[in-house]
Amino acid sequence: MTNIESQKSVSLPPGETGLPFIGETLSFLFDPDFAKKKKSKYGQIYKTNIFGNDTVTMIGAEANQFLFRNENKYVVSTWPKSTRVLLGKLSLAVKDGNFHTSRRKLLAQAFQPRALNSYIPKMTEITQQYVEKWLQTKELTWYPELRKYTFDVACSLLISIDNASQTKLASDFETWCQGLFTLPINLPWTNFGKALKCRAKLLQEIETIIINRQQQPKHQNDALGILLEAKDEEGNSLTIEELKDQILLLLFAGHETLTSSLSSFVLLMAQHPNILEKVRTEQENLNITEDITSEKLKEMTYLEEVLKEVLRFIPPVGGGFRKVIEEFEFQGYRIPKDWTVQYQIAQTHKESDIFPDYQTFDPERFSPENMADKQKNFGYIPFGGGLRECLGKEFARLEMKIFASVLVHNCHWQLLPDQDLEMITIPSPRPRDGLKVKITEV
Repeated sequence: MTNIESQKSVSLPPGETGLPFIGETLSFLFDPDFAKKKKSKYGQIYKTNIFGNDTVTMIGAEANQFLFRNENKYVVSTWPKSTRVLLGKLSLAVKDGNFHTSRRKLLAQAFQPRALNSYIPKMTEITQQYVEKWLQTKELTWYPELRKYTFDVACSLLISIDNASQTKLASDFETWCQGLFTLPINLPWTNFGKALKCRAKLLQEIETIIINRQQQPKHQNDALGILLEAKDEEGNSLTIEELKDQILLLLFAGHETLTSSLSSFVLLMAQHPNILEKVRTEQENLNITEDITSEKLKEMTYLEEVLKEVLRFIPPVGGGFRKVIEEFEFQGYRIPKDWTVQYQIAQTHKESDIFPDYQTFDPERFSPENMADKQKNFGYIPFGGGLRECLGKEFARLEMKIFASVLVHNCHWQLLPDQDLEMITIPSPRPRDGLKVKITEV
């Protein structure tokens, strides 16, 4: 039997492809248990059709390792068409190969330890302002407030725009976000169509910010300042067109998933008051009377374990996509060229050999004795992995820690009755009714 015949005798993964054109996209988008049901029916690897593409879902640490280590050999990063179009053709997220590597190095400068340390005072200040406002409000729907908070932090630290949540930039940004993971139907009343219009407005606003900054004698110490100074390997500066796409990507990365993680933290702490009490005790023992410093943040070891478990229990991103550039075989199944592969973060975090009793919220998994995140390569991947691991993961960790510290120091909160806490999962998990709470001073 020839090699080609041998390959063709290996079967495709089990599964179904759904309706013509849309496949199972609607179930994928709107059924929070879609992946769980598929895994239960077909196991760790199955086929479907979403966003107009034949797709194989591969679940587990071994699958993640195979995909991350074979980037540019068997697979390259991809996104649904709606996401690719709205992020922009020059965005780091949609590039691969040498261009991706060189641009990633440039953008990474905004998230080096020295840059992160410089962000701490402003992050703390914005957090304290929001906490004071929430304490005066007393009862609130927290999720939309958290979106404003993370947008203000991102805009302040990345492009030096203060109180951005109060501007037209914020409302256009929200509409743009709502189109990112949708069917790419460009009509005036569709989410995608509305998002395309708002993308044009956002780029115009960002271009104005860039041109104003270029005319200043000294660039500010933020992500945009770093990119304005940056040169590629040939000594060329980034064009305005590329700067616009990269800044839009950074704002998205510093906003959408972080809002999800923070809302998950406050929800889970309200549901586990004994764990919250341990966090509060650690904070009190640290006796933070002055400004928060990087040294004090390193001492918050129990809070670190709690935040790791938050990201395991409700990961802010459910998975990622790869395009097959060379047919390959995995666990006895043939994965054809030009198909899409989805790796699963949420389902990987439920692997019982790494996370026993995975349905229980248990920060002790990440204690120095257990270190569940180090048990297996790519078994714990809240920020993805490999060449495409989230560029801003340390920015996210920093903001989560500062937010949690300031909040726990100052506030008690409890969930209000008669609300739907079921998680909407696309594009990032959030409680259906927006997380209604009563908040009081400690």
